[in-house]
Amino acid sequence: MSNIYIKNIIRFIVLLFLQVLILDNINFWGHINPYLYVYFILLLPFEIPGWFLLLSSFALGFGIDIFAGTLGMHTASSVLMAFFRPIIIKSISSSKEYEAGMQPSISDLGFRWFFTYTVILVFIHNFSLFYIEVFRFSDFFSTLGRVVYSVIFTVILIIITQYLFLKRTK
Repeated sequence: MSNIYIKNIIRFIVLLFLQVLILDNINFWGHINPYLYVYFILLLPFEIPGWFLLLSSFALGFGIDIFAGTLGMHTASSVLMAFFRPIIIKSISSSKEYEAGMQPSISDLGFRWFFTYTVILVFIHNFSLFYIEVFRFSDFFSTLGRVVYSVIFTVILIIITQYLFLKRTK
């Protein structure tokens, strides 16, 4: 098995259990939830086939739903995020050309590109997740506040994680 497959399988398992065992128990000020598990979807290689991107996102969201008892909310949000991922990648310009083996990361494409990419996709995920959870628009602005705060906190965690595991270039 290729090294990239092993890394992604390990990343899948670690992020799933980190989310379920630690991060699902964090709830700042009653409404800020970190969702670091989306980092797995963000870091999948550019050349991954669309069907496998959707399937792996489904499996990740389903795993979170099983442990959290959320009846498909994370699955739907993860698949929606994965669906928009290729569109967002194509719409965000990069000074570098996407090459085989490249990952969507700070080290390969720079901070500005990765930050924009992360904020957009995490917003899509959290927006769909929180509005599926409340399932009404009567609390639109309070739910939008939860979305924004959770996006900020999740993006900060993802950026910190990127710098912790940044591959050094010589």
